[in-house]
Amino acid sequence: MDIESRIADLAGPAARESGLDLDGVKVSPAGKRTKVLVTVDLPETEVGSADLDAVAAASRAIGKALDDANVPSTPYVLEVSTPGADRPLTERKHFARARTRLVELTVGDETLTGRVSDVTDTAVVLDIADASREVALADITQAKVVVELKRMD
Repeated sequence: MDIESRIADLAGPAARESGLDLDGVKVSPAGKRTKVLVTVDLPETEVGSADLDAVAAASRAIGKALDDANVPSTPYVLEVSTPGADRPLTERKHFARARTRLVELTVGDETLTGRVSDVTDTAVVLDIADASREVALADITQAKVVVELKRMD
């Protein structure tokens, strides 16, 4: 098992203790140390983004789990973060977390901008100009959240 998988196995349960899900692990050299970047996010049943207190709690729990298991076995710097607003939406769970958010999708030659109102097992439902449009997940080639500086509810 590679180091990223070992860290993910330890970090996943530690993140869940703080009410967050493990989103990814990336290990890279950082001078004489190793940088361990662990990305956490809300469970897909939640809408919005993780708050700072939950991320801090996850960081402490993940750090303890890694230290207790001595993984990695060399000195490391742990960074626990959320994916950020500019993360591409590539999986069903990303769309589920983006419910109520404005997104931009590329489907073939067409670009669609709408608010995610629902996500099924195979599709995203967008509200576009007072109409709903269902887009198959398999047909989406690119997707991202549109950052709204002043959101009107």
